[in-house]
Amino acid sequence: MNKMESHSNEELQYPLIQPIQDYTTSPSLVDHGTSVELERVLSDTNTPKMRRFVMASKIELNLLYKLAAPAVMVYLINNAMSQSTRIFSGHLGNMELAAASLGNQGIQLFAYGLMLGMGSAVETLCGQAFGAHKYDMLGVYLQRSTIVLLITAIPITIIYVFSKPILILLGQSPSMASAASLFVYGLIPQIFAYAINFPIQKFLQSQSIVAPSAYISAGTLVVHLILSWIMVYKLGLGLLGASSTLSLSWWIIVVGQFVYILMSDRCKSTWTGFNMKAFGGIWEFVKLSSGSAVMLCLETWYFQILVLITGMLDNPELALDALSVCSGVNGLVFMVSVGFNAAASVRVGNELGAGHPKAAAFSVLTVTSVSFMIALVEAMIILSVRDVLSYAFTGGETVANAVSDLCPLLAVTIILNGIQPILSGVAVGCGWQAYVAYVNVGCYYVVGIPLGFLLGFYFNFGVKGIWSGMIGGTGMQTVILVWSTFRTDWNKEVEKADKRLDKWKADKETVMKE
Repeated sequence: MNKMESHSNEELQYPLIQPIQDYTTSPSLVDHGTSVELERVLSDTNTPKMRRFVMASKIELNLLYKLAAPAVMVYLINNAMSQSTRIFSGHLGNMELAAASLGNQGIQLFAYGLMLGMGSAVETLCGQAFGAHKYDMLGVYLQRSTIVLLITAIPITIIYVFSKPILILLGQSPSMASAASLFVYGLIPQIFAYAINFPIQKFLQSQSIVAPSAYISAGTLVVHLILSWIMVYKLGLGLLGASSTLSLSWWIIVVGQFVYILMSDRCKSTWTGFNMKAFGGIWEFVKLSSGSAVMLCLETWYFQILVLITGMLDNPELALDALSVCSGVNGLVFMVSVGFNAAASVRVGNELGAGHPKAAAFSVLTVTSVSFMIALVEAMIILSVRDVLSYAFTGGETVANAVSDLCPLLAVTIILNGIQPILSGVAVGCGWQAYVAYVNVGCYYVVGIPLGFLLGFYFNFGVKGIWSGMIGGTGMQTVILVWSTFRTDWNKEVEKADKRLDKWKADKETVMKE
């Protein structure tokens, strides 16, 4: 039996619904009709294979463009807000850049990974329910996820409050920990913005509604840049002012997206107001959210650990500055992969929910190929500007040389990120989160981190050795995910969807009786 199949049987506690062939009530008539056409083309054995491939590619690329392009823009703009905050901090001095990097990558990324991972449960459920035309459940899933994430935000806040002793305990110097914790204090409101934003974001993405979020994020970025300049330079609030402005900007995005949901005709079928059903089935939702969170957190914490380990080197300030620049660039281009990750999750979830196994498999092939080609181009661009890359973040020839030395590793990471996040998106669309979590534990924490320690400290390769070891773990994970996805029986995935229908009906009947 396929290993991925064996681990995915019990991952999704909420059902896929049997596809309905009447599209007259669909809030996205064109997408549903195009999806049906894609499955028909792929199933037409009377048409030559090459012609079928060309026809299917045109259909899928059109669907992918409409979904992935605005999703990439959303993530790029949101990341640009974080990067601009780091840049504002970096131009205050090298110490401030290192502190902002440590606070952002060492503490804030913990909350981001946890919240985004838990929000991915909405992506699985809403994507499949939308494909199966059970539109009323999308609003319930959104509210249920928001409740769970807001509760989760409370203990995370405690970690932020005690960030200074935590960083010192993890081996950071007192001066660096003090500066980084000041930056982290201003990010506390951002935790609760995450708790609402990610469910809303996944709720909209599952319906292929992404462009409005891009417009809202673009407008917020302009406001963020102006406010950051005022807070950091004109009012002289330094690191605290920079991070507080970032928190405010995230809340502007949350409010803007929720107002869109309330006002837009496209969400009338999926948002019918607040519903007491959101408080039912919380524990089942927590289990699925936890699986999603573990899967993504193991990935985000992996790179978070890279920063923390680098802070233990003999010259941590220079190493952190160079790593900050590289991780900043990697984070920016990684948003392209995250956009395709969202597209892969939505496309696969929608097609499985609609009962289209061939279309789901073809979507995986198309989105992975496109993302990989884009990653190759990004890597070549990075290598061509390696000597001047750091000056966008901070001045100094010493940092520039250190960044240039790390750029080959950055290029390899970017290429791997052209594949790995896409296949993680496929896992979310199918409900394979726990399986991927097991893979992540083995590749990242059994192989990558120990290898990085060995190369970085025992063989004295420093930050290059640490990063090289962790690339080894990422490469192993990518190979396993490619192998597992290639062996997946998509017809069986649809059969599992049918079985989940019975469970959903039973759960619904129980709620109605109660």
